[in-house]
Amino acid sequence: MTSRRLTAALLAATLIPLTAAPAAARPTTEPRHPSTYVVSELAGDTPEGIEITRGGTIYVTSVGTGAVYRGTVRNPRLKTFLPAGSDGRTQATGVHVDRWGRVLVAGAGTGRLYAYDARGRLLASRFAAEGSFLNDFAFTADAVYVTDSAHNQIWRASLTRHGLGELKPWLTRDRISPKPYFLNGIVATPDGSTLLVGEQGQNVTYRVDIRTGAVKVVEADGVLSGDGYLLEGHRLYVVHNAGGGKYVTRLARLDRTWSKATILADSVPGEAGATPTTIARDRHRLLWVNSQLDQAPGTPPYTVTVVPGLR
Repeated sequence: MTSRRLTAALLAATLIPLTAAPAAARPTTEPRHPSTYVVSELAGDTPEGIEITRGGTIYVTSVGTGAVYRGTVRNPRLKTFLPAGSDGRTQATGVHVDRWGRVLVAGAGTGRLYAYDARGRLLASRFAAEGSFLNDFAFTADAVYVTDSAHNQIWRASLTRHGLGELKPWLTRDRISPKPYFLNGIVATPDGSTLLVGEQGQNVTYRVDIRTGAVKVVEADGVLSGDGYLLEGHRLYVVHNAGGGKYVTRLARLDRTWSKATILADSVPGEAGATPTTIARDRHRLLWVNSQLDQAPGTPPYTVTVVPGLR
């Protein structure tokens, strides 16, 4: 690329153009990306989790069938990455790519956490407990922490370049106050000191000290709870059930200790019946999954769309 640019510059220096096109006439922005992505047209798929990599690869899970779909932010249609039911994965919720490029998938009611390589080859399958519902998870430098919405506890497994360790109980329900009834979204702070965990039964966000396991409720000037969580610096985005069938992405700013939150804004609500669940960043916009869980299994096509009115 460098040599081609140098050749073009030398030619331009020796030629006198008849007309000079203004620089503004050249495209300066990236190509427009779709505002709607079709995940699946298979009845009963019911999408739930989403991940978008820095390179623009999208992963979306199906809680209805366990399939995982993959695509790119430049193409409006996703394709099957992991077929429904493969490796015993009959349900799937949270999905994230670790820093080594492995794709981890929470198996919901299967009670398993799966790890795959970028080609879809199973690397590991870790079991939590009978009756577990592994919902979402977050990475730290040496571990992954997983919410269990059935047992309302957090599991931990070591995570290194060499692989995924066994899941072990890390924070049990009896150590959490107020008692949780549906743990859901989870993120780790950039400094690796703290987990922020959504609890939809009590409508709160817990602040969990990773070193000590101490739990407290994040103080907020409004309701701060939800399904999918996204943390960017001290800005926390939460897919929040605002009641009456309305779902919004709520944005809050956290203080330096991750203990207090100021709610800054809400997005425009999702479309009626869409039931957005999880959220991910694609450069200057946010995308969320339209699960249709409130009317499950919903009606195909199942989609991912841009969060309206919030960036």
